[in-house]
Amino acid sequence: MTRRECLSLALVPLARPLRTLSIQSQDLPERRNRVVQIVAEFEQQGDHRTATDVDGRSAAWLQAEVARAGPTPALEAFSLSRVDPVTAAIVAANKTFNGIPLFDGSFTGGAGVEGRLGPLAGDAEIGLTSNAPNAGAAGALGDARRANRHKAIVAVTKGQRPGLCPSNADLFLHPFGPPVVQVSSEDSAALEALAREGARVRVIADVKRTEATAFNVVATIEGGVRSLAPLVVMTPRSGWYSCASERGGGLVCWLELMRALARTKPARDVVFVASSGHEVGYLGISAFIERRPGIVTNATSWIHFGANIGAATPGNSVQASDDSLEEKLIGEMRRAALTVDRRVPRGTVPAGEAGVVHRGGGHYVSLLGQNALFHNPDDRGPQAIDPDRILRFVDAIDALGRELASAGPD
Repeated sequence: MTRRECLSLALVPLARPLRTLSIQSQDLPERRNRVVQIVAEFEQQGDHRTATDVDGRSAAWLQAEVARAGPTPALEAFSLSRVDPVTAAIVAANKTFNGIPLFDGSFTGGAGVEGRLGPLAGDAEIGLTSNAPNAGAAGALGDARRANRHKAIVAVTKGQRPGLCPSNADLFLHPFGPPVVQVSSEDSAALEALAREGARVRVIADVKRTEATAFNVVATIEGGVRSLAPLVVMTPRSGWYSCASERGGGLVCWLELMRALARTKPARDVVFVASSGHEVGYLGISAFIERRPGIVTNATSWIHFGANIGAATPGNSVQASDDSLEEKLIGEMRRAALTVDRRVPRGTVPAGEAGVVHRGGGHYVSLLGQNALFHNPDDRGPQAIDPDRILRFVDAIDALGRELASAGPD
């Protein structure tokens, strides 16, 4: 989808489609109904991979949601060389295992590469390992990629639920190592049997590159004291599959804080960005920052709504640049009857887009949830989220956002 096509689409009124949910939305209070509706609409758009047609339509949809919340939204374009898988598979004598290549590794072309399948610790030409979602550059798999001893690697993805749960391409702009094809956990037993036999397999990681455009959705609520440093509120909006619970709660918190601050004009400017490019090296938030030199450190602080907020799986983590911001968030969470299950140690590079702000020396507070369906193709449907817990997060973030947007010291 070109930028012109996406901008044209954004001008078309987006009616809310009628649907039947297992949660009877017509019986819910207005805010809870809005939570369910936003997540359902986002999920049903399809696979939210960066710079795809779905991603472009989703940007236009979110632009319309921002306009409903109050501010004037904009689409900010950035370019990338999109990876489009053609064939990603492990072909054995009697079976083919389909998968997804790691987008920050190398690729094979259509012919693929052949060799004996065996464990990473051995001398087989094709290495077999397993990894959790988002461990593509870490642990045994990351070490093997850096060692570059194998012609190719097969990575069985091991999420909390069965399925093919791919890793993000954190080093999308700096790919490294041999081709890696990720496959479903359901293929684990068969592949391990082949590895024990030292069976010969062909690994194919064939892709095409497409020059493409993705969009960040941006809006600013102007503050009453223009000399004050801005507050920036960010959440990613792209990812693997439908990602209902991975991205849905963050988008709800982002929109609801926007709605609240639009009603009660803050003292300082509040800049909202929902970025694409999450699963390919955080390209979207990097593009947003590049357009605004100095904003990382000039902002009074950043609020990051990360993955899995209000997912059906209980649990959350707090990431912060300093004690003060962490205690503010934790205090509001406790007042909203939310537990704090993990505090990321101070100085640790945080997960997600907050890591970009951390490396740039900015002040930030970041919230992440837990999710048994993380990066899983089954991350969809009303059962994937807990709307009441999302609303408690909304209440906590509303209070925190009002405080950080006030005329306190920069």
